Parts: sequence; C-alpha cells; structure tokens
Amino acid sequence: MTQPRRITIREVAAAAHVSAQTVSRVLNKRPDVSPETSERVQEVIRETGYAPNMLARSLTQGRSHVLGVVAFGLDYFGPSRVLIAIERCAAESGYAIMLNLMLEPETGDVDHLLSSLSARQVDGIIWAIPEVGDNRDWLRNPISGGLVPMILVGGMTGRPNVPSIAIDNAAIGCLATEHLLAGGARHVGVVTGPATWWESQRRVAGWRQTLEARGREVEEGLIVEGDWTVASGEQALYRLLEVCPDIDAVFASNDQMALGVMHAAHRLGKAVPAQLSVVGVDNIPEASHFWPPLTTVHQPLGDAGERAVRELHELIGRSRQTKRAAEAEPEMTLLEPTLIVRESSRRVATPDNPVLRDLHASGDGQAGIARVD
Repeated sequence: MTQPRRITIREVAAAAHVSAQTVSRVLNKRPDVSPETSERVQEVIRETGYAPNMLARSLTQGRSHVLGVVAFGLDYFGPSRVLIAIERCAAESGYAIMLNLMLEPETGDVDHLLSSLSARQVDGIIWAIPEVGDNRDWLRNPISGGLVPMILVGGMTGRPNVPSIAIDNAAIGCLATEHLLAGGARHVGVVTGPATWWESQRRVAGWRQTLEARGREVEEGLIVEGDWTVASGEQALYRLLEVCPDIDAVFASNDQMALGVMHAAHRLGKAVPAQLSVVGVDNIPEASHFWPPLTTVHQPLGDAGERAVRELHELIGRSRQTKRAAEAEPEMTLLEPTLIVRESSRRVATPDNPVLRDLHASGDGQAGIARVD
C-alpha cells in the first residue's frame, strides 16, 4: 500500500500566506505572532492534517521536547497521582514523557540509567522515586545528574546540587495528631508506613513533635510499622491494643491503613469515633465513603507533579543560556498539606461547645457522634 505523502511546513506556509518561519513560531507557541495570523496557520494545519517532523525539529532546535521520568510505586496512591499530574502538565507544556518504571525503589545502576536518558536526548529528568533508605546517596556525587537538568519529587534530605519538590510530611503528622488531641484523645497511636521510607519517618516525627509540644508523654510502644496496606492497618490496631488497651485515637499514615484500623475496631466492637478516633492520610476518593467517613490529611500531590514539570521547564530554559544562569542555587520546595475533617474523629471541643469536652471527659459515647465537615 502506498504511504500517504507527508505535508511539508512550506506547503502549510503557502496555504496560510505566511513564511515557513512564521509557521514554526506558531508551532512553538511564540508570542511574537498576531492572534489573527496564528489562527489562520492553525486552521490550515487542521485542514491539511500537517504533523511536524519531531526528529527534524529536535535536530534544528537542539531539543527533543521529551522529559525523562523515573518512577516507582504506581500501585500506591501518592506516586500514581504525581505521575498523572506530570503527564498532564507535560502535555500542556508541549513535552512528551519517556517513562522508566523501577520495580524497587533501590534503583541499582543510577549512572547507567541517567546516561541512557541523556543519550536519548531528553531535555530534562524528573526523578519521582520515593526516598527509601540510602537510595539517594548517589546525589552526593555532584557529577551524577549533571548531564541534563533534573528535579526530584519527594524526599527532602538537603541535597545541594539538585532542586527538589516535596510535601511537608512532618506537618502531616502534626495536623493529624493535633486534631486528635483537640478531640480529647489521651493515648494517640501511630501506624507508620515502612520504616525506611522518608515519608514514614517524617510523619512519625510530626506525631512526636506535637505530643512533646503539648506536654504529653511520647509512648514509643504506640508506634507500629505498617506497609501501606489495609491488612497491615488491621493488624496494627490489634498490636496497639495489646500495648495499650485504653488507646482512644490512631493516626494511620495512609487511608488504606486507616480503613484496616476501622475494620479491626468494628470486629472488636469498638465504636468509631466514640471510643476510637481515626485519622488517615491522602484523601483518596473512597475516603468520604468509608463508614464512618474518614478524617484525613490531603496531600497536594497534583501540585507537586505540576510544579515539577514547570520548574524543570524553567531549568531547561536556563541551561540553554549562560553557564552562570544554569548554575543558580537549586530550590528546595515544601508544599503544605490540609486536614479534611469528617466523622471518623471526635468533634473538637471549643469554648462555644464545652458540653462536648465534659461528655468526653466522663466517657459518654455520644460525645463524638455529631460531626461537621
């Protein structure tokens, strides 16, 4: 079968009564083209089905308009939402993505991977693998990652040579614990993610900091390690009750583990939130449909992915300018989480509603039933 002939940029230019350079400016979304001319060129492109030769454009411009994305954990809620945002924002910004999925967060031969992406002429790299154990020690070498502009998503351990975007995980722990204490909790347990994950460590740090700031005892026995799954959350509550039968609040480090905690509470006949307040993390779409609806801490995961693309785009632009501009001090950005209050946690006692505080102190189970989102 004969292949259809490819329409050239010169033919588009002739049909639109402009130069080939003007068509190129329209394709590159340059601001120095009038709206009327841009619309006329785009109309010809639609009518003719013209598709630019990306290889030729790359050779001409010295750019591929492709971002390398190195990721792990798409079966987890957080990483998957970050990647969706990266892909969407990249497309809006005129980039395709070259996705490299790792089976484990310990990526092995990082230098080979980075060299391979550079050889494929990606314009920049987004490193979206969670910080686990020492899997970022390669960043101590200033040469690593220096082949093309790079930005990290997640983890914030003070690497001076690569810009980072992360969510303030210590603040997540603080928000959840402060809310539980404000609802009258006496013993707040915490179900962590895997202990080697940076996110897990920082959320526990926020739990500990909040207890200390409120003059409360930090009960180390009330820290139970989970693995992000519902089953681990269920088992965690059983273990917490063995250590502290009077436990009356649990901060679970993600919503799936919080669901497991509530499932265990139901099996044991412990009313949520009257006898056990529960707070999760992530605000997954199903969280509002748990029973009772789950109080949780929302992470701006989409914002993290979008900012990674936009900041990398700026880095790419600077890298094509003077060396001094390209070597500007890398920024390390923390995004703030938000507490979403639903019915799985006891209502916060306030000066305007002292009855709730008195009821909770007396152990009346009705104290935590009325909720306001």
